[in-house]
Amino acid sequence: MRPTGKLHLGHYHGVLKNWVKLQHEYECFFFVADWHALTTQYDDTSGIQQSVWDMVIDWLAAGVNPGSSTMFIQSQVPEHAELHLLLSMITPLGWLERIPTYKDQQEKLREKDLATYGFLGYPLLQTADILMYRAGKVPVGADQVSHVEITREIARRFNHIYGREPGFEEQAEAAIVKMGKKNAKLYRNLKKRYQEEGNMEALETARALLKEQQNISLGDRERLYGYIEGGGKVILPEPQPLLTPESKMPGLDGQKMSKSYNNYIGLREEPDSVSQKIRTMQTDPQRVRRTDPGDPEKCPVWSMHKVYSDAETCEWVQQGCRSAGIGCLDCKKPLIDAVIEEQRPLHERARDYEKNPDVVRSILEEGREHARDAARDTLEEVRAAMGLSYR
Repeated sequence: MRPTGKLHLGHYHGVLKNWVKLQHEYECFFFVADWHALTTQYDDTSGIQQSVWDMVIDWLAAGVNPGSSTMFIQSQVPEHAELHLLLSMITPLGWLERIPTYKDQQEKLREKDLATYGFLGYPLLQTADILMYRAGKVPVGADQVSHVEITREIARRFNHIYGREPGFEEQAEAAIVKMGKKNAKLYRNLKKRYQEEGNMEALETARALLKEQQNISLGDRERLYGYIEGGGKVILPEPQPLLTPESKMPGLDGQKMSKSYNNYIGLREEPDSVSQKIRTMQTDPQRVRRTDPGDPEKCPVWSMHKVYSDAETCEWVQQGCRSAGIGCLDCKKPLIDAVIEEQRPLHERARDYEKNPDVVRSILEEGREHARDAARDTLEEVRAAMGLSYR
């Protein structure tokens, strides 16, 4: 996530709640993309540092757990920059220029000079971010799927160019033997079914089989992934997009919640401010007087009720609004209470971290070391494949 400062409820419902869930299902790496911030904010970096701390505290307050995931700052793992450089040697320029968001962003941010190498290359830096950890899945919104697709293409191109190490087949056959007779026989059978019949189920079964092998090295495992697929050694596995559920969190005006629209409620906004913002929300314009019936479907407050209120409260809103049985302030009251109640534990957790900034730093330092260990392993193999291992 780019460091944009304190987060709002749109981030919470659209991204952070999903991260909290994923950290218990996968090995997760969550990082502050401060180098990515420079691709569009290179001319004013004054707010980046404070934005990083505010955002990380929001992550922790939301329940992202350093005991269940790895959290770090991108620029503190310089291996990202090296992999970005090495991948740039094989990436065709046209691949970067055709990415939809490249032209879209240039159009949206016309006031900025984005004719820079850094801006053109930011999807490649994203590719390095992903491939560095040999990620199987990347949680993204639908608008980011094209970035995962170029990551897959670059990984495929890299494996095609560098995956055919000398003696590849002999090393793959030796690795099969290490699996033991029973697993070796099963692997050969699955390989035959996939390569001769195109049986995708056999490919998936073989991948699962390799994943659970304890007596072969990571290098042998990747070699055998490539062997069954008929290519070379898979040095950089191709990731899959893991679509993030679309955020249902509307802004105070009914549009998507966004700082640029100034229609947001901060993740850790003070209760009095939350109450004031919701109390002054625009409602159905047809309800001029208290006695005028309204239509909830034309009211931004109803959109928020659909996120926060239970079935009984939603029914009360529908009936009361359409019959003029309740006023707009009556309608907003349970919503105010629900938002403030949801934020209460977030405030409590955040206060602890704000009082102890050294704890936040130590979390990020520990995450950085874990990330660097994984990054070094990947780079060691990438350098060796590219003939840059001087031992």
